[in-house]
Amino acid sequence: MAKSDYFPHPDSDLLIWHDRFKVNLAARQAEFGLSAEDIASVDSDNQELHTKIGEVNAASAAARHATAAKTASRDNIESRVRALVRRIKAHPAYSDALGNLLGIIGSEDTTKLSEAKPVLTGVDQTGGVVVLNFVKSKSDGINIYCQREGESEFVFLARDTIPPYVDNRSLLVAGKPELRRYTAVYILKDAEVGQYSDELVVNCAP
Repeated sequence: MAKSDYFPHPDSDLLIWHDRFKVNLAARQAEFGLSAEDIASVDSDNQELHTKIGEVNAASAAARHATAAKTASRDNIESRVRALVRRIKAHPAYSDALGNLLGIIGSEDTTKLSEAKPVLTGVDQTGGVVVLNFVKSKSDGINIYCQREGESEFVFLARDTIPPYVDNRSLLVAGKPELRRYTAVYILKDAEVGQYSDELVVNCAP
């Protein structure tokens, strides 16, 4: 029976494995006829692994923090802008010409839902959490379907009416990366309309 590769893929597993490899190899140096340079090279590799993986983890945490801060800032600014625009549009001096000048009149939505398909975007947040975004257009929302690695077909995941949707299911195998395929279709008055979106493939990191 074939054996799996001994060299771990997930960074967290690799650090644990390499720490053990380093310690036990040094204890058996003479037994395996290894030189001081061999041991020093493994020690150097171990330090480099800890440093580089630590830098990636710190950068990922910083990116998640920056994204959350940006999203909160956008939401706050949008709330203030919309409140101000409501006051402007309620003012006697307001006109469509002034609205166009300020860019506060939306363009006419000519989307035909019977022919339309959503555009899904997704961001892996690690640990099985994926943030999915979409534009509702004239629809009431979308039905989301997902096919996880190892599954033979797409299955219904959720109905979402206000983006984003957060898929927070745990990984099928803890600590192992997982591919997920998503697709979605618009809904209107509880019925699916239009075409299914192009498949969105997300690689979920541990």
